[in-house]
Amino acid sequence: DQALRLHHFTSSISMSEVSNLVAPAPEHCPGVESENAGKGSACEGCPNQSICSSSNKGIDAAERAAVDARAGQMRHKVLVLSGKGGVGKSTFAAQLAFGLAERDGRTHQVGLLDVDICGPSIPTLLGLSGEQIHHSNLGWSPVYVDDNLGVMSVGFLLADAANEAVIWRGPKKNGLIKQFVRDVDWGQLDYLVVDTPPGTSDEHLSLVSLLQATGVDGAVIVTTPQELALMDVRKEINFCRKTRLPIIGVVENMSGFVCPGCKNQTQIFKPTSGGAAKMCQEMGVRFLGSIPIDPRIARACDEGKFYLSELPHSPATAAFNAVFDGIVAAVHSGASCCGQQEPSS
Repeated sequence: DQALRLHHFTSSISMSEVSNLVAPAPEHCPGVESENAGKGSACEGCPNQSICSSSNKGIDAAERAAVDARAGQMRHKVLVLSGKGGVGKSTFAAQLAFGLAERDGRTHQVGLLDVDICGPSIPTLLGLSGEQIHHSNLGWSPVYVDDNLGVMSVGFLLADAANEAVIWRGPKKNGLIKQFVRDVDWGQLDYLVVDTPPGTSDEHLSLVSLLQATGVDGAVIVTTPQELALMDVRKEINFCRKTRLPIIGVVENMSGFVCPGCKNQTQIFKPTSGGAAKMCQEMGVRFLGSIPIDPRIARACDEGKFYLSELPHSPATAAFNAVFDGIVAAVHSGASCCGQQEPSS
């Protein structure tokens, strides 16, 4: 197997199209699936211009079949969303993947897909910085934390993931997401956890579109207690309703500070408008629970460790486990909130 590096391929096209290119894509390539493919200013003088301009746009029947075949091997799919950055979404996604892999005597196969293309923090959070992915005749091989927890991230494709910026337009991001869904050889999965970028953007639309045929169990939305964060969560909930994406529930992260010594809790980000619990009641979605601030969570994430295993008796571990139990129960019962549900009066 040969390690794949980002600068060795154009991420917005299929593996067969990559092999047809006669030169590396220019830095500002709009992507084969873009309507500007072969026509944009970045295409002028590119040896691939005629190839790109003649390629089919969008996803054809054969690609759809390949995507559905991969996605059909995933029993449950959970998207982790947030309205804003900095609320602990990726931290929660990483701990959720760890937690699902540890449940029931480690009998579940779990995949963690990082589609936060411009801010891929999952490799660091799972202790996989510097790892590379490999390609075989079955597709791209995930990087494994343990034998039942695999990970895929654009961070594995960067030569210098700690410093290299990913500066892409929407079509190239969407193209890589399609490749992740279609070409990664996960095998049979009990759970796929997807860490998405903050907000409601092309990446979210692309992901929902790709997975809709085989079904998504729902979205878990992560927020913090203050109204500024909740404002964007309301938009995230409305995004889910408009795209018919079921909502598993909302998690309030950084909900008070728990002193590691005395265990007393202090409200640092005060819920001036009632916090996530009140917002969920008003909007008719499930409140999954609150997770307190514990500085040891940040340390565990920096070291790529599973916080719940490192500190099994902490208040934050109890909170994480309660939230995970709620997610698993909702997923297995099919009790995610309807994406079209209207807010309560």
